[in-house]
Amino acid sequence: MNISDEQIELKTLHNKSNYRIDDLDSEIRVDRLCSALLKKFHQHLLRQLQFDPLNAGSQAAGADYFLREFMIGKRRQNIFDATAAQIKQFAGNWYIISNLEPNMEELGVMLQGTASFYRYCADNNLVQPETADEIVETCQQTDFFQQRIEDFHAISGNGYTDWDRACPL
Repeated sequence: MNISDEQIELKTLHNKSNYRIDDLDSEIRVDRLCSALLKKFHQHLLRQLQFDPLNAGSQAAGADYFLREFMIGKRRQNIFDATAAQIKQFAGNWYIISNLEPNMEELGVMLQGTASFYRYCADNNLVQPETADEIVETCQQTDFFQQRIEDFHAISGNGYTDWDRACPL
């Protein structure tokens, strides 16, 4: 029986243990739950926070990339166990090496969406407020991430090792 994302109950979406990844089947299940949770987050931005549709969509899409590509796809980790250090690994290394043309405009939207998502999570008791604060603070370090992108584009010779060591995965 296939159920739509809308039919997935909020209590299921807000149960942190449902986001544990043990194997490929659980990864697929978690990815689907995360997608449904992101839709709830998007609706929250539209309805409760009164974001305009374009901004709400951008923020949800930005959070989606971090959560589904990095936390679930790359790290195979519970999205509610994210840390500020992992945000730095994502934005300061993984995003840069995983994209053909890494740029701050695109990354900035991802960071804004991720920060808003973890605020939403803290408001719904899915992460500790302190964790959300640390994530938001890290997401705001745009000068650092811009410099990482510029330094990556300037790598020559064997410079990748030093670049990677400055902000390792």
